[in-house]
Amino acid sequence: MASCWPFSTRFMAAGSATKVDTTFTNDWPASSYVEEWPRDRQWDKTLNGNDTNGDPAPGDERLSTSETQFRILVQGVADYAIYMLDPTGHVSSWNPGAQRIKGYQPDEIVGLHFSQFYTEEDRAAGVPDRNLSIASNTGRVEDEGWRVRKDGSRFWAHVVIDRILDERGELVGFAKITRDVTEQRAATQQLEQAREALFQAQKMEAIGQLTGGMAHDFNNLLMAVQGALELLRRRLPDDARTQSIFETAMAGLSRGASLTQRMLAFARRQELRPTAVDIPALVHGMSEMTKTTLGSRIMVTTRFPLSLEPAMVDPHQLELALLNLLVNARDAMPSGGNIEISAFVESVLPGHPSGLAEGRYVSLSVTDDGQGMPPETLARAADPFFTTKGVGKGTGLGLSMVHGLAEQSHGRLSIESEEGKGTSVTLRFPVASRQGGPTGHGGTRTTSAPQGFASGPSLKILAVDDDSLVRETLCAMLEDMGHVVVAAESARHAIVAFETPGQFDLLVTDFSMPGITGAELAEALRKLQPDLPIVVATGYAEALSEASPDITRLSKPFDRSALALAIATAAARLASSDGPGMSA
Repeated sequence: MASCWPFSTRFMAAGSATKVDTTFTNDWPASSYVEEWPRDRQWDKTLNGNDTNGDPAPGDERLSTSETQFRILVQGVADYAIYMLDPTGHVSSWNPGAQRIKGYQPDEIVGLHFSQFYTEEDRAAGVPDRNLSIASNTGRVEDEGWRVRKDGSRFWAHVVIDRILDERGELVGFAKITRDVTEQRAATQQLEQAREALFQAQKMEAIGQLTGGMAHDFNNLLMAVQGALELLRRRLPDDARTQSIFETAMAGLSRGASLTQRMLAFARRQELRPTAVDIPALVHGMSEMTKTTLGSRIMVTTRFPLSLEPAMVDPHQLELALLNLLVNARDAMPSGGNIEISAFVESVLPGHPSGLAEGRYVSLSVTDDGQGMPPETLARAADPFFTTKGVGKGTGLGLSMVHGLAEQSHGRLSIESEEGKGTSVTLRFPVASRQGGPTGHGGTRTTSAPQGFASGPSLKILAVDDDSLVRETLCAMLEDMGHVVVAAESARHAIVAFETPGQFDLLVTDFSMPGITGAELAEALRKLQPDLPIVVATGYAEALSEASPDITRLSKPFDRSALALAIATAAARLASSDGPGMSA
């Protein structure tokens, strides 16, 4: 059997003396580990290892002790593969660590080329020869990569190859150390994935907060413009040209309002009304609209199980999200192609890649065979305002809106794509309870106003908004409706103006204000006047959960009719109830 010891002892003729060369580390001259004897003692030492008198030489005894110590050291290492290579890369020694890690017995591997430890891909790329060349020229090479065991299984290896020179500086071989770091690599990758997930979550949260703030400010600007246009409508001359210009302005306003709703959707601040939704029925109900939108060159197929449990989601927002995904798929196939809409129920366990809470979810997927996305595009696909479409062909908020809907519905959006092979977008929503209906996403609900709400009685209204443009527009609209209005620029000013309970018939307040919110103001004034009708104007969904059930919500931006409806609804609620807290 071949020796398992990776270090060799050799006798060489050098000048007038014989030197024993024991090479233990890279680039160390062999003379560091040798003893010299006169030429006339060479033959006996070579044959017997003794001096001419038959006694072991002192230097030979020390060398033997050193060899034994190193033999024990190398043979005792089980976590590292330590072995020698000759100058051409053939294995010349083997230790138990190498046997354990790579699976070869010494007599199975000694004499074979070390390249067989490499994968076929690395051998084809010349990696083994390149590593030997680098070690030979520079003295050392360090590398990590996949290596192959005797049984064909792969492991991730950390490899060091050191050059070994003799006392004359000539290459005599290589010392090679291999360590199996597969588990450490997996742990490192998991840590990196966790860090990346945390970074993405923090990034999306930060962008969401920024987007929500922008949407709020934009909503206020739209509110001022829409209110002013509503007031102008009644004063416009009745000619076609003027009316056409006015309708163009209103159309632009509507597009702006739609944009803010998408921004709020991404920021998870839109108002949702989740119910138990039959996904196949919803998809089939969109078939006519889908055909018209996608065109004749797109073939849409569906794949649903015979029995699919309903999903808990807002059906109207889901239709918008699904339509957005279909349009994106169509745009990825300019020459036509196929789109498949599928759904199934899956059980999510702890540690699921989606990061969802444990439970059962309906997975709805839209898959196309279009162009696909490169990795850099896929990484930013759900970022707001990011688009690969041409100028004027997209806002960059489509997938952001879908992402916001999924998150706000306690679900998740995931995207898989490969360039040239298509894209699959999956939405996961919680399975609805057997009773169906909305879950505990409480809040106010808009009830139908009584007949003749637009021509109701004149009221004394306290109007509160911290934005001067919105406040002035709101007051003008209320006065145009025949009401008496007192304006307040903050909640604190409103409380001061409300010194005498009963002097106001109704409160109209913005929700998002610095210091004291509209919901907090409503609560404070209700303590002073329990029967006070209240309307809270907001673009945020949070207002629903913070306001009491008998407070009427008015979505921004709103027009004159929506404002009148909210006022009439708020008055009708309290008029038909025994007190606050009981909605009509």
